[in-house]
Amino acid sequence: MKPLRVEYVGEWYEVTEPDGLSIGRESDLIIDENPFLHRRFLQIYPEHGLWWLGNTGNLLTATVTDPSGQIQAWLAPGARLPIVFERMHVLFSAGSTTYDFTIHGDKEYFASSSSFMDRSGATTIDPVPLTSSQRLFIVALCENVLREHAGGRGQIPSSSATAKRLGWTLTAFNRKLDNVCDKLDRAGVPGLRGGRGNLAVNRKARLIEYSVSSRLVTVDDLPLLDKAGSTADEPEGGHGYPSPSPRATRSRKIDP
Repeated sequence: MKPLRVEYVGEWYEVTEPDGLSIGRESDLIIDENPFLHRRFLQIYPEHGLWWLGNTGNLLTATVTDPSGQIQAWLAPGARLPIVFERMHVLFSAGSTTYDFTIHGDKEYFASSSSFMDRSGATTIDPVPLTSSQRLFIVALCENVLREHAGGRGQIPSSSATAKRLGWTLTAFNRKLDNVCDKLDRAGVPGLRGGRGNLAVNRKARLIEYSVSSRLVTVDDLPLLDKAGSTADEPEGGHGYPSPSPRATRSRKIDP
């Protein structure tokens, strides 16, 4: 098989048989000295005539997508998938930092078209419609990653910092986080459901990974943040719809 190349923060690494490439805190490709990152987290290796990407860690997950963002897989600990696109983007979070790198191959086995999506074995999710306040919320969370033009890493902002950035209260921020995660969870996005052991920071990390890799928000959305401080406060209820007027019927229901 022909070698692969991995691009990370402007540096290039060649992946050859039979050793492949290990990725982590103490690996062939050293991502960072972040103590929340596994020493050996991901492994690129050859098997059965294909290159594979495997998660050799026991805690962290990675989001893998094609260049279009239409096809996405969530690589859990112990899972692996074949490298079937000419380019594959990999995003993952460790602690308060999100990282990304790109795998470059010489051959594309699947294309991002409707005739191939269902046969590829990867997860495909239809575009999720967002209200204006939901999009603004996601852009604020992803701002640090989106502004990293060279790619590589971006900080996950704290809830209080993001709320302040938007001019919202922390209560409004948390309500919107629940609202957006619930909406994407219903649309089939894994890793966003709340509950025991699923802390807010984990949901935020997964939300950033999904939103950036699927192109749910892009750098073109960043100008929305310039208006954040001058717009009206977050609507009561956090659904992105206008609040009912004082004359509105009290029993009126607003769906999320």
